[in-house]
Amino acid sequence: MHPETGSGAQSLKISEQHKASRGQPRYFHLLWDDDIEELRPVLKAVHDRASEVVDNWYRLYVLHFGDRRTLSENEFRAIFEPAIIRNKANLLGRDMDAYARDLHALGDTLAARKVPLQEIIASLHLFEEAAQAVFPPGIRDLAWLYSTFDRLSHVRIMLLVDAYVRSESALAGARLQALEREAALMPVEERTSFHGLVGASPVMRRLYERIEAAGRTRGTVLVVGESGTGKELVARAIHECGPRPSAPFVALNCAALPKDLIESELFGYKRGAFSGANTEYLGLFRAAEGGTLFLDEITEMSAETQSKLLRALQERTVRPVGSTREVPVDVRLIASTNRDPEQAVETGQLRQDLYYRLQASVLHVPPLRERPGDVPLLAQHFIALFNEKLQRTPLVVGIEEDAMEAMKRYSWPGNVRELSNAIESAFTFGRSATLRLVDLPPALASEPGVHLAPAPHAASSAPNGVATFADVERDLIRRT
Repeated sequence: MHPETGSGAQSLKISEQHKASRGQPRYFHLLWDDDIEELRPVLKAVHDRASEVVDNWYRLYVLHFGDRRTLSENEFRAIFEPAIIRNKANLLGRDMDAYARDLHALGDTLAARKVPLQEIIASLHLFEEAAQAVFPPGIRDLAWLYSTFDRLSHVRIMLLVDAYVRSESALAGARLQALEREAALMPVEERTSFHGLVGASPVMRRLYERIEAAGRTRGTVLVVGESGTGKELVARAIHECGPRPSAPFVALNCAALPKDLIESELFGYKRGAFSGANTEYLGLFRAAEGGTLFLDEITEMSAETQSKLLRALQERTVRPVGSTREVPVDVRLIASTNRDPEQAVETGQLRQDLYYRLQASVLHVPPLRERPGDVPLLAQHFIALFNEKLQRTPLVVGIEEDAMEAMKRYSWPGNVRELSNAIESAFTFGRSATLRLVDLPPALASEPGVHLAPAPHAASSAPNGVATFADVERDLIRRT
């Protein structure tokens, strides 16, 4: 027993600073100081005969994985032999911070090489078998040795998997950003994303073409689509494809304001124009000068305000509330509605003369149920987005097959917004590195043909509800 550890079996301590900076779980309570000291002859033998261990290890790796293996012999040796030497040197020197850092680096390397996580975990168990050939003779308590070596293996696996999942998610995000940059240079017919919109289906690629065409002019545009389809993203894309992408883009949701306030919000007002108008307000038309004004849900605007909006578009001037003077404006208008515009005209929700003005360029945004092939692309897009935004541990690297199939079969009445919310919900309630069907909102599992299995619990088969090391590992493999 080392005097600095106090009485009893004490855990090796990784520094608080290191835990805070890397955000790693506290796995070192699984290792005791006495264990490391007793293992010293074994650790030294593995360190000194690392090349022999790697030879044995690679033969077992080939036998186990055959043609399915990811790494060639040269790659295997180049990655693992230095790792074994550093790993055992850190343990012999009792430098647990360096031990963790080296395993993080190994996880990054394996993630970059795209070695599947299940292959890594199985290979680490093969290492234990390979190392036995160099164990020094004369060890009396082999049961203790294998038990302790097994606990050391679990610490190594847990640290490496944490680092691998974080690195894989970061690489996925970087790959997505690179693809988006490349997409900007691709012909529209080859793109999988376009100015924040995501999709490679024929209907989306036709929409991209129409957006580019609309962007080349300064005319008014009407964007039609169900709630949650991304009408504001379409409006922003039109603005960004136009000749003034750096000019202001100003958006107003007409449904979010009382109808009697929309006029003053759009056109501004003079001081004293009404009770509470203590200062002059320029309004959104003038705030968008030189750029684009986007009016979402235009059918929520009163007929009187629609009439004044039509005059502003025709005359290219606005008259602030309480003023007698017209103010010239240079603004492109894009409007949207989640209703059928012709039916809205018939019911009086949209003035016919304003509709005629907007009708020159109408873009229809398809609902998500009409492009189910885009669901995987959108899901990966939102995974990268929420990994960066939410910083959940572990980070998410993918979606299980049954969950993805359920997502593709679901009708998505809330469209892309509902999909985004479903992924965010799964981030909140899921605990593994892959999103499972059980993590998604219950509505997805109630679709015909979708069956929701209960989430696996590592402790369920253990006595007293306490998970054994084998239970934890089986659960980890199952959930990754």
